[in-house]
Parts: sequence; structure tokens; C-alpha cells
Amino acid sequence: MKTGSIISYILAAIFIVLSFLFILGSFSPDGSPSWLVIGIIGLILGFALIFAGVRLAAKAKDLAATYTLNVDLPGNVQLDTVTCKACGSPLDSSDVKIINGAPMVECHSCGTTYQLTEEPKW
Repeated sequence: MKTGSIISYILAAIFIVLSFLFILGSFSPDGSPSWLVIGIIGLILGFALIFAGVRLAAKAKDLAATYTLNVDLPGNVQLDTVTCKACGSPLDSSDVKIINGAPMVECHSCGTTYQLTEEPKW
């Protein structure tokens, strides 16, 4: 989440709670009818801030960075065939994606997703 959306949610909660108190206070014997108007305006502002927070969070999600990692291997390197652990279907390089720094594989046949691990060669 972006900082702006978090601040928007906090302010919206404050507006809604205080507006609810103004609305309740307007019906008390010492209350004023103008408190009802203030409470309704506060509720409208609170819900507008929630809407703005949702929009800011969606905009932050759209701006998420995508990184592409290309590995150039020197010389002739033989690659082993990688198969899905669940269904045995052969996987190719388009099925491998780097997510949070870890190589993840999604099988195009069964949809199973798991992390690739490199085992020691000794």
C-alpha cells in the first residue's frame, strides 16, 4: 500500500467516528439540529476519503515495477530437461519467472506453482 492511501484510510476512520458522535449528539436534549448536518457532511467526507484511498492503492498497484533477468551462459552449456513435479509435463524457459528474487515455475498443463531449487553437484 502507498502511504497516501493509508493516511486516507486513517483520516476517513476519524471523520466517520466523529460524524457518528455528532449525529448521536444531535438527538440528545442538549444537542443542536445543526450537529446532524455536520455529522452527515463528515460521513460524506469520510466515505470520499475511503474512495480516494482505494483509488490511490489501485494506482500504486498499476505502477509496480517489472524486472526482466536475462542470464548469458558462457560456452556450450547443456541443460537438463525440467519436468513438472505434479504431472510430469515438460517445462520450458517461458514457464520460469523470478518472483521476489526466487525462481518460480508454473506448469502450463496442470497450473501447479513451485519454487526451483538447485541441488548441490557433489
